[in-house]
Amino acid sequence: MKSVLIVDDTMFMRLSLKTMLEKNSFQVIGEAGNGAEAVEKYKELKPDIVTMDITMPEVDGVTALKQIREIDGKAKVVMVSAMGQEVMIRDAVMAGAKNFIVKPFTEDIVIKALSKL
Repeated sequence: MKSVLIVDDTMFMRLSLKTMLEKNSFQVIGEAGNGAEAVEKYKELKPDIVTMDITMPEVDGVTALKQIREIDGKAKVVMVSAMGQEVMIRDAVMAGAKNFIVKPFTEDIVIKALSKL
């Protein structure tokens, strides 16, 4: 069972992802509400996969991705973004993101994206 850290600044989005993932045999081992928290939780929990929102307060998702990849070059981070953030998605992929999911998403899209890792 793959362990997952969910990073999003909205509680509703974290809950939605958690419900989808747990229903499909992923283990959600932690949640973070911003990029700074995400980096600390990554160090503490060492998840197999991270779902990372791009637009968040304090530290954005692309910056957090870069910091996590400095800690662990093999980190598997899937970016989650709203429509219209193509430039940030490109930056994230160049920084080492393994995949990306566009909001609004369906359970099927999320599970397919994470199962590929």
